Amino acid sequence: MTRLRRPSPGQVVTVVLLAVLGGLWVYPFAWLVSASLKSSPEIFGKGLDLMPDEPAWENYARAWTEVGFATYFVNTTIITLGTVLLVVVRSALAGYVLGRYDFIGKKLLVGLFLVTFFLPEGYSIIPVTQLTDQLRLLNTHAGVILGLGAGGQIASTLLYAGYFRRLPKELEETARLDGAGPFTVFFRVMLPLAWPITATVVILTFLYAWNVYLLPLVFTLSDPGLRTLAVGMTVFVGERGTDWSGMAAAAVISLVPVIAIFVVLQRKFVDSIAGAVKQ
Repeated sequence: MTRLRRPSPGQVVTVVLLAVLGGLWVYPFAWLVSASLKSSPEIFGKGLDLMPDEPAWENYARAWTEVGFATYFVNTTIITLGTVLLVVVRSALAGYVLGRYDFIGKKLLVGLFLVTFFLPEGYSIIPVTQLTDQLRLLNTHAGVILGLGAGGQIASTLLYAGYFRRLPKELEETARLDGAGPFTVFFRVMLPLAWPITATVVILTFLYAWNVYLLPLVFTLSDPGLRTLAVGMTVFVGERGTDWSGMAAAAVISLVPVIAIFVVLQRKFVDSIAGAVKQ
């Protein structure tokens, strides 16, 4: 019989510390779920206690139907999926050009990309809004998608550029010998090979578009029916007070798809980064 090896004191301390840190990390979400099942006075009256006196499931029904979060959920889904598709296509195309071709002003262009990468979103919201208004897309889903996905997307573009730069040129030459044109080479050969970067861009863009607040707020001020989940949180704040229990329930509804995406795609996300590093 093999004897079980006793953990060393250092290992025990490490496990205990990790368990404590894990509990501290999970506790805010657990408190949010608990608050969504309490009344507003109970939230503040019970402090850090997670157990409600009687679960108030009607908070979720009120947030979903009465406040209109069902509409906000549909809006957010449409905008997020459209933004992800737009960002992947345009970032991959721009990254392919930067990574595979040499042209005059390339280094200057990359430098400008890096400069704009550090600009806060608020600096560009006015020109983006004016341009979208001139295109007559200000109060539409397409306008929000263009506002979120047609910007610089510097990080995604540079990720693609770095990946495409490392691929051997023989891949393109072989495809051209078979009669493939530039777009066929890109969409049938190069883009499928860049799946590690595509997976990373999809996940990061999804999280960004699902949770972004400022641009959808500005674009939907005159049409509340186009609000996203993040913007819809403001309906719980009124002149006479704040519906904290309804807001907590709405926040849980907003977080469920994000958590589901993370649980389903976490392995692909890790594999995509590992594949990108290997390249």
